[in-house]
Amino acid sequence: MAKEIVDAISMKRALMRMTYEIVERNKGTENLVLVGIKTRGLYLAQRIAKNLKNLEDVQIPVGAIDVSQYRDDLPEAEKEKMIHSQQLDFDITDKNVVLVDDVLFTGRTTRAALDALMDQGRPAKINLAVLVDRGHRELPVRPDFIGKNIPTAMNEEVKVSMTEVDDKDGIDIMNK
Repeated sequence: MAKEIVDAISMKRALMRMTYEIVERNKGTENLVLVGIKTRGLYLAQRIAKNLKNLEDVQIPVGAIDVSQYRDDLPEAEKEKMIHSQQLDFDITDKNVVLVDDVLFTGRTTRAALDALMDQGRPAKINLAVLVDRGHRELPVRPDFIGKNIPTAMNEEVKVSMTEVDDKDGIDIMNK
């Protein structure tokens, strides 16, 4: 059974607040790029870029990375077959990268995303923006920008819905 904990309006407000925080922490938008972790991280990054366009009248580059090749839970035989390729169509070297994801849980996806980013170039700095921080870290990863802190039990799942793929915006908690 799913329980809605964040509706579309609250989600929009959280993204707007995160946008303001990104501008403040970076002292503007110079050298700023947004990189979303596929799939929902990309859509969140695009929404943040749209907010930045409305607030600061700037067009921020937005890209997506697929971290599946970088996961630490892949079998060794599969890892050996992987060829890491260029995923972004812009250079992140010496840029302030904001890595965007929907849910931060154990930190393993973020670790994979950092490896993927480093294969794309050498950023000046990387900040992490997540819509939901649900706790239960297995790695020393801490987000810089958080939409909502939602403490969860291990037997619960956080489901972020976005109109781009789910036909609605919202965040639900479901029992596994």
